[in-house]
Amino acid sequence: MQTRSHGQDLGTAAAEAFADPTFKDRAYAVYADLRAADPVSSARMPDGRTMWFVARYDDTLTVLRDHARFGNDPGNVFSQDQLEAMYAGWLSRLTPEQQARVAEVDRAISRHLLGVDPPNHSRLRRLVSQSFTPRFVEGLRLRVQQIADGLVDEIEARAAASGERRFDLIEAFAFPLPLTVIAEMLGIPVGMRERFRVWSHAAVAFNPAEPGDPGQNDLLFEFVEYLRGLIAKKREAPADDLVSGLVEAESEGDRLSEDELVAMIFLLIVAGHETTVNLIGNGMLTLFEHPEQLARLKVEPSPDLMKGAIEEILRYSGPVEHSLSRWAREDIELHGQTIRRGEQVIVLLASADRDETLVADPERFDIGREPVRHLAFGMGIHVCLGAPLARIEGQVAFSTLLGRMPGLRLDAPREALRWRRGSLIRGVETLPVAF
Repeated sequence: MQTRSHGQDLGTAAAEAFADPTFKDRAYAVYADLRAADPVSSARMPDGRTMWFVARYDDTLTVLRDHARFGNDPGNVFSQDQLEAMYAGWLSRLTPEQQARVAEVDRAISRHLLGVDPPNHSRLRRLVSQSFTPRFVEGLRLRVQQIADGLVDEIEARAAASGERRFDLIEAFAFPLPLTVIAEMLGIPVGMRERFRVWSHAAVAFNPAEPGDPGQNDLLFEFVEYLRGLIAKKREAPADDLVSGLVEAESEGDRLSEDELVAMIFLLIVAGHETTVNLIGNGMLTLFEHPEQLARLKVEPSPDLMKGAIEEILRYSGPVEHSLSRWAREDIELHGQTIRRGEQVIVLLASADRDETLVADPERFDIGREPVRHLAFGMGIHVCLGAPLARIEGQVAFSTLLGRMPGLRLDAPREALRWRRGSLIRGVETLPVAF
């Protein structure tokens, strides 16, 4: 079956929109058009490859759960010669030195849980899960609360000293809370916090139509070099932290290689705080835009309502716009379209979570809604390992902000807010507030 021309037009429009920094302001309208007219649509990339966008909930479940046909590792789809030719096409505009750096970064960070397929995925998850149990994560709740209270104390102290009761919620609270948590878990000096922010932003500033950005890659190279040094230190002097645990993790005589360690620590740092930063930022912005829901959460601060509010925020304005790439491992028929072996597939998570088949009246934000199986953390074998921690951090963050700063309000025109660069993450650069 051939691709419908209308679907290719809409897919091309979606691909081009990812490069537009204003896209996220109108993304949900674009997604609604895709779901209605061409839920599985394609676009031709500048290098000639075909990229597919999957917009409806049921189709996204098919892709996310069917790892046998939709692989995360292109090495299981292409020969080595094909991979080298593909990368050469992507990186043709770079100098030989820049291409070598891209290759080094890709080799170092690609072998994480989201970049491999079974049986490698099963092996990695088994090794990592030893140091990331649900009991361990729940035990962090008290520490998360201490960090949240400490950040609010700092905000209030600065306000008392200066008389200025305005601040950037992202800078002062949403960013440092989860990064401090993950840095302490991993045994990383908190003094590295600002550098990690730069590195992490480079890691998620991804445009599927323009891989291999040299400035972005230079930062990732620097990140990898730091992680190699950190691993060496933990090997020499293990401590009671997650990096030391990963270095020493063993199952059935198997250990993580150095590149696997770098990739896993990279993933834990980036995913371990980026999701929560934008869960908090998007959540507070959404509550400001729905004052009746914000008022209800203040009046009824019960744990159950707060948990439901977190799930509705994740569904309505989740922190991740789309999945990482999948690669068709064979010719596949999906919603009347033929996806050819080797073609790239991107699942539009933000679209799926606004699908009319998932929830009634999906454009309505309702914290009292019965929680649904949203896809903010993915689905299937690649579901986010850190989802339980992100939920705890979200519950603590909103409870603390609304409990200690009940008059918190947006302190900028909504149209003045800017979304972060890159197609992968949905989150604002700054969120000016007053209290």
